[in-house]
Amino acid sequence: MLTDAASWRRCGSCAELIYQRRFLRNLRVCPHCAHHERLDAPARLAQLLDPGSAEPLPAGAATVVDPLDFVDDQPYPHRLKASADRTGLDEAVVCVRGRIEDQPVVVAAMDFRFMGGSLGVAVGERITAAAGVALRERVPLLVVTASGGARMQEGALSLMQMAKTSQAMAALDEAGILTLSVATDPTYGGVAASFASLADVIIAEPGVRMGFAGRRVIAQTIRQELPADFQSAEFLLEHGLIDLVTPRAALRGVLGQLLRAGRRWPGPPPVAPADRVLVTDAAALPERRAWDSVQLARHVDRPTTLDYAAHLLDWFVELRGDRMGRDCRAIVGGIGLLDGRPVLLIGQQKGHTTRELVDRNFGMPSPEGYRKAARLMRLAAKVGMPVVTFVDTPGAYPGMAAEQHGQAAAIAENLRLMSGLPVPVVSVVTGEGGSGGALAIGVADRVLACENAVYSVISPEGCAAILWRDPAAAPTAAEALRLTARELLRLGIVDGVVPEPAGGSQRDHVAAGESVRAALAEVLADLAPLAGQELIRSRRQRYLAFGREDVGDSAA
Repeated sequence: MLTDAASWRRCGSCAELIYQRRFLRNLRVCPHCAHHERLDAPARLAQLLDPGSAEPLPAGAATVVDPLDFVDDQPYPHRLKASADRTGLDEAVVCVRGRIEDQPVVVAAMDFRFMGGSLGVAVGERITAAAGVALRERVPLLVVTASGGARMQEGALSLMQMAKTSQAMAALDEAGILTLSVATDPTYGGVAASFASLADVIIAEPGVRMGFAGRRVIAQTIRQELPADFQSAEFLLEHGLIDLVTPRAALRGVLGQLLRAGRRWPGPPPVAPADRVLVTDAAALPERRAWDSVQLARHVDRPTTLDYAAHLLDWFVELRGDRMGRDCRAIVGGIGLLDGRPVLLIGQQKGHTTRELVDRNFGMPSPEGYRKAARLMRLAAKVGMPVVTFVDTPGAYPGMAAEQHGQAAAIAENLRLMSGLPVPVVSVVTGEGGSGGALAIGVADRVLACENAVYSVISPEGCAAILWRDPAAAPTAAEALRLTARELLRLGIVDGVVPEPAGGSQRDHVAAGESVRAALAEVLADLAPLAGQELIRSRRQRYLAFGREDVGDSAA
């Protein structure tokens, strides 16, 4: 609210005075506490869209105004008129086509001022119609949500809008059209439980509250004490339910990056023979003691997935969460540009310090990590984006919670999923390739290994303890397991070896990153001409061939 001096206002969160012009320049975000004040739909569209690009969409076919003849302390039509008079809108959503950073997009922006942004027949019809425009024009759909839930005054008809809008989102999924959701405060009930939660990427502004049942309803219904941050954007991110928490000032830029990545891009050009870096002849690689390679592969200074992302990609937007209850920090994934073309990057993440290693569980993923990876791979398949995975893990996390949450099933599902992805898939073993925990993101058209990487069915220590009954026999077990890059290439487990800087990748992250970038460019260019079914058939043939002299075409 404004103070007596019209040039100043008081923050609704921290109560600090803010100069009005500064507040508006800051997109209605408090410069003291970063509280994001609610924006109405017209202001939101003005903030996000390129100037002059907004073109209103038709309202849709819904004509029902008061299907129940509903009256509480006043007739429902009176409430509609009061909201229209107060807001200047005729409903709780504004739908337009426009551009964000010159990328075409259809936007449905909700307005909480209009009956709490409630989802009624007209709102459901307009969002469905907007999705229909996105489908016909084959452009991404962005929904900006602000709602208390379904509109009670329209009874079960409002409830049906949840199914209607969800069906519209499904049609966009089937057509391979990118969908984005920006949750603003608040997003509850029927909106949260339908189209707001079905987008490929879900972004929330800081401090946003989002959920099915509101805090007060939960407290009154089941008398449960709730944590202070319950249902906040930060709570949702930690629990794997959204991808990003993005401040308002950065929102337009992030959306622009995602929209660019969601386009169908031409494949990379072929790489000249002189520019190829991969070693494909095992005899050309120096022989190394297996145990030395194990030590180098585990070196704490060796580049991590996020290190490679910083060196390889023009930009990288990390996407988080399995959308089921948790975000596993041992697997990271997101979208970035590699040599100007989008890729979906997924990798195990360790760390360089004790604190990082503990936070990332030493690179040992939980089932939720593998489910996050699967979700992102499905997104890549939907929009036709190559998948690149970086393998660096001692193995999947073996704890009781992981077993309770279905570790084996999560790994198995990924193996099945990756065998059928209709996009190029390249996997690079950058450090440790530990057992099924590594293979769960390693089923690919081309599998590469960095020169000092290792890949094995079990760790040398585990093998020594089981077969030699002596953990000290780990170096002997390492030799017996044939786990070095040279041996892996000889056995056909990997298709090429990426050279490392002298002494190992840990000595020069920039040079290591450039070698991996060049290797990826090489194999992605080789795979680019192959159509989806060709990729799937060839990939399945690759794995059928292991341990067999000859494989017929019929098994693919």
